[in-house]
Amino acid sequence: MPPLPNLLIPIAGSVTPLEAAEASLEAVPLEARVLFIGVVFLGTLIVSRFSIRIGIPAILGVLALGLVINIHILDVSHEEVESIHTFALALLLFYAGLKTDLQSIRGFLEYGLLLAVGGVAISTALLGAAIVWLSSSTGTGLAPGLSDIMPLGAAFLIAACLGSTDAGATLSVLRQVQRQVPERVRHLLEFESSVNDPSALIIFNICLGVFTVTSGPPDSWHSLALSATSNLLQKLGSGLLVGVGFGYLAKLVIDRFVIDKEQLLIVAMSIAFVDYGCSHFLGGSGFVSVYVTGVFMANLHYHDEQINHQSIQEVLLPFNTMTEISIFLLFGLLVNPADLVPSLPAGVAAAAALMLLARPLSVFCFQRFSPFNLRESSLVAWCGLRGAVPLALSFNVANAIPNLKGLDPDLAIQLAQNCQSIVFIAVILNLLLQGLTLPPICRWLNGPPRPEWSS
Repeated sequence: MPPLPNLLIPIAGSVTPLEAAEASLEAVPLEARVLFIGVVFLGTLIVSRFSIRIGIPAILGVLALGLVINIHILDVSHEEVESIHTFALALLLFYAGLKTDLQSIRGFLEYGLLLAVGGVAISTALLGAAIVWLSSSTGTGLAPGLSDIMPLGAAFLIAACLGSTDAGATLSVLRQVQRQVPERVRHLLEFESSVNDPSALIIFNICLGVFTVTSGPPDSWHSLALSATSNLLQKLGSGLLVGVGFGYLAKLVIDRFVIDKEQLLIVAMSIAFVDYGCSHFLGGSGFVSVYVTGVFMANLHYHDEQINHQSIQEVLLPFNTMTEISIFLLFGLLVNPADLVPSLPAGVAAAAALMLLARPLSVFCFQRFSPFNLRESSLVAWCGLRGAVPLALSFNVANAIPNLKGLDPDLAIQLAQNCQSIVFIAVILNLLLQGLTLPPICRWLNGPPRPEWSS
């Protein structure tokens, strides 16, 4: 397993870095640790407010705060961070399902699905090819051409990681120019960013299966490919069935046992975690099942008129916000900015390819099926902000790359860390550049608000 960047620092003498880290943390009183956590999260609130005022997504400000604090010694193991990431990703996908309101996208549901699923696939393919052509074999520099290329598996795993857009980041920036943005475009962006979370996760798993299979012995390729395909379909199918079942179970529990709206938080959190666990033990994908359950809960009708998808979203919104903030803050605290320097050229190239090539082409290639005009589609293409899901998935990239067959073990750890850094850099640049330029581009593309947009 590749070590998380900057978790430990070299210490002279016979004491190991881990022992020194534990000793230093033990010397800090528990009350001081609690005080530090409280101050940091209050700091995220202040930074978020300041970030929104200058026109960048709040989560980017939280990430910057973590980088500034940048604790050099944390008693956090890779397995603990992996557990936090799994918990966070499951909650984010569950909330994404709750945000998938099918009523709000009537008239362009098919196009939204096409953009959310097909667009992610096309964006991943284009970005993966661009990373292969631009990046060096270790991800430490640029090497345009095919003489010193990054392994295909690593490049496409990075691309799949960056396939998911973030609704919270996009809509928080669009609030500054609400009158210049058609309401149906905002509904499309929210729907797309909700559906492409599980789409990106599925494509990530497909890329992982393909590139671990094709690197196997030639005589066993077909049997391995068949086994990988069967395993993937089993996970998707089982996850889908479990998700549907728990969606109706949630309706039954809410109708019979929920007395006050405040109890929805207990029901939703319990259903999401039981759903994930049951799907895992039944051989399905827990991430797919929690998303499907969220979709069903958002679009079913309940006996109590006060209970609907909006009320469920309201009680879960603070936890979703806390999850996003925690992921960005954790990355900022753990990542040493100096460790990002070797991967900076490749990260900048990946961000440029994502924003200027992969995302626009993945939107415009479906223009013939779109109910939106070219200017509105241009706005959709530039609204592809990345957020917490790519950062959470980057842990899977770091774990998967050393296991790719055919990769030199001496380069595996370095490549894994650099690939995680590339994702980190691409997310930062994407949030910064598109977050700052989105409001003026909205005004430039749309001009004064049109009367028909207010309907």
